[in-house]
Amino acid sequence: MARLVIVSNRVALPTDRAARAGGLAVAMQEALREHESVWFGWSGELAEQPSSAPTTLVADNITYVTVDLSRKDYQDYYVGHANGALWPLLHYRLGLVSYSRAAFDGYMRVNAYFATMLKPILRPGDLIWVHDYHLIPLASELRRLGVTDRIGFFLHTPFPARQLLETLPRHGALLQALAAYDLVGFQTEESARAFQDSIVEIAHGTWFDDGTFALGARRARVAAFPIGIDTEGFARMAERAARGRDTRRLAESMGQRALIIGVDRLDYSKGIANRFEAIDSLLAEHPEHRGRFSYLQITPVSRGEVAQYRTLRRELEAASGAINGKFAEYDWTPLRYLNKSFSRSVLAGFYRIARIGLVTPLRDGMNLVAKEFVAAQDAEDPGILVLSRFAGAAQELQTALQVNPYEVDDIAGALHRALGMSREERRARWRRMMDVISRNTAATWQAAFLAALRESGPSARPGSLVAAARRLGESGLYGVRPS
Repeated sequence: MARLVIVSNRVALPTDRAARAGGLAVAMQEALREHESVWFGWSGELAEQPSSAPTTLVADNITYVTVDLSRKDYQDYYVGHANGALWPLLHYRLGLVSYSRAAFDGYMRVNAYFATMLKPILRPGDLIWVHDYHLIPLASELRRLGVTDRIGFFLHTPFPARQLLETLPRHGALLQALAAYDLVGFQTEESARAFQDSIVEIAHGTWFDDGTFALGARRARVAAFPIGIDTEGFARMAERAARGRDTRRLAESMGQRALIIGVDRLDYSKGIANRFEAIDSLLAEHPEHRGRFSYLQITPVSRGEVAQYRTLRRELEAASGAINGKFAEYDWTPLRYLNKSFSRSVLAGFYRIARIGLVTPLRDGMNLVAKEFVAAQDAEDPGILVLSRFAGAAQELQTALQVNPYEVDDIAGALHRALGMSREERRARWRRMMDVISRNTAATWQAAFLAALRESGPSARPGSLVAAARRLGESGLYGVRPS
């Protein structure tokens, strides 16, 4: 059986407990266990110079291969272009896009460096699976070095509408680079259609009815693969955790009040500020709810080096303080805002005792918190999910109370409805969502993607692929429409 080579910005080392609990690490566990596997990427460490050779660790039939980045490379590639330009663009936040040519050059430089470090590790016949927006150019760099193995790419974020994509300088780089893959996967059909529109209208590529496109010497396949969770495993974890010390402590602090819970890392795409406003509106418009619930928002700080995130943290701290100052009583606080992390098992217990899961990102590729909340519920007395219609999960979890996350009154209205919803309605809604996430799991996601990758390309002759990739790299074609 061919080896599976996973490539991601960060590698979840077995010695790093926090990284192993991350979304990608959890989703990839099934694939990594079933194959002889290599996981390659950045170590998370910074040095004066990037690694001259990778570091290797072998554990449980998985080979972890990592490299360090220089501080300049990290600033240009990760902070500057990946998170300063691409992340806001992909989440439809044009006002937050910060593009610079130096950062873009650093982004390309680091992807070329990753390719150089990865190529000697590869064997003929390897299946290479590249993850997320940090590494869009990686396949084109590998092709330039002569790699002809099957390479697939999965975008965990949304893909923006063509009109938004065109606002980014060098936007053609994204399309030309993605054409170097054999399979390009998205979370939703909406993102796949947006990509199709950009390939045809911007890059002047050809789209075929079988879900493939041709651009230059390349022909690649495109499909949607909605990511899932280990539904049964998470449900068992939640049931156990509900009896644990942390969950019992939280339950005791709630008394007879309903728990509303939100769990998001600190990010402007998550819509947390609008949720806080919705809580304010709910308490103002429906005073009968005062003292009858508490909203726990768990928000670990991320990307603290990015100015927008520091500003967001200050704004949320001020907003939570203002709400509590306005409505709290000596024996009740409506909003508990925590900037700290909890393990998945602890969160599973918290989800299980919550009456409402509040998941309202302004835009999200999928959002696995929504699926974890559903999986964690007690079948006899489940909570209700309030979900943004702009999260990829909304296409599967159709019996959640779906809201427009930009409309504060819509969120407040859904919370009011959820707080008064009968057990019978909650059970009916939960059952339909549970049926969906029990079918669409992390295992079915990775199996479907890898099966499609095995059936995809390489569709062009190896010589033409290498020659086309070399011309692409040497001609500066990135960002230029093909004639």
